[in-house]
Amino acid sequence: MTSNILPAAPSSVLYPDGQPCMGRFAGQVEAIDWSGLSAPYARSALWRYFHHKRWQYIALSTQELFCGIAIVDIGWTNTAFAYAFDRRQRKQVAAYSQDGLPGLTARIGDSLLGASRFRRFGQWIDFRPRSPTSGQGFRLGLRCGDFGIDAEIDAPAAAPFLLAIGPIAEGAVHATQKSPGMAMRGEVRVGGGRYDLSGGVASLDYSNGLLARETAWRWASAHSLTLGFNLQAGYFGDQENALWLDGRLIALGNARFDYDASDPLALWHIHTDDGLLDLQFQPEGIRRENKNLLIAASRYVQPIGSFSGWVKPAHDAAPRMVERLVGVTEDHYSRW
Repeated sequence: MTSNILPAAPSSVLYPDGQPCMGRFAGQVEAIDWSGLSAPYARSALWRYFHHKRWQYIALSTQELFCGIAIVDIGWTNTAFAYAFDRRQRKQVAAYSQDGLPGLTARIGDSLLGASRFRRFGQWIDFRPRSPTSGQGFRLGLRCGDFGIDAEIDAPAAAPFLLAIGPIAEGAVHATQKSPGMAMRGEVRVGGGRYDLSGGVASLDYSNGLLARETAWRWASAHSLTLGFNLQAGYFGDQENALWLDGRLIALGNARFDYDASDPLALWHIHTDDGLLDLQFQPEGIRRENKNLLIAASRYVQPIGSFSGWVKPAHDAAPRMVERLVGVTEDHYSRW
């Protein structure tokens, strides 16, 4: 059975007539540009200013450490965060969170092939491809007080990126690019301590869309170099649900998140309704951040832990066991 293998990515997110290229694809586009949208997705420049949201998220995972790094541009403001979670100590050992100034402190590229950065008060995060055209991988740098990261991320050896494009209720259209697991090297510095990233796995999440005023989702992601997944339930439906297995990118159905929202450190059960994935997630720790800016607000919970269970590339395939695969889940609401 091969019907859930994804077609190659288009060269643009829009057809020549301005209609979006809806669907899930294997590969990347050079730029995500919504300025040429036609009806019924076209909006005024003012509407786009307040509804255009972009973010770049990077995950770094080893047996000892998990780091999450994000730069977010929501048009009228921007923000960034980064944290390091020591899995052996089961605690967050470094954290950075800073709001920025519109048009000044953050820049996010038009795709994963562009550079993204955040800089304020002498502290900065910089993420960029080693070469925009070579496909050789990525470079991440961070200097936030006594928290520092220098990471080199290799391009995936075989597995393609996911490109998903779809409509947004009460918004317009959205696109996201997700990576498979990628080899990395480098180090994370916390105070006087150092964590070696060699032998670990990095993954990327780039998103760019014209979203609704209120947006909510549940999310799960974890990767090794041979097996990984991205799952979302909420504003984007099943568009970005995918499994990477032995170099193949496989579409997954709707994701179901069974968990106690009042106790996100309890066990989670996550499965897809197509019968291709069934996992238990055991949290080890958590990052939380709630903001209320009167005209905007966000509630964010990201547990860090490991997934166990099974996945399948097709209904008639034997299950592939998943054992303590490091990753995250997320429960997120934004009014932006």
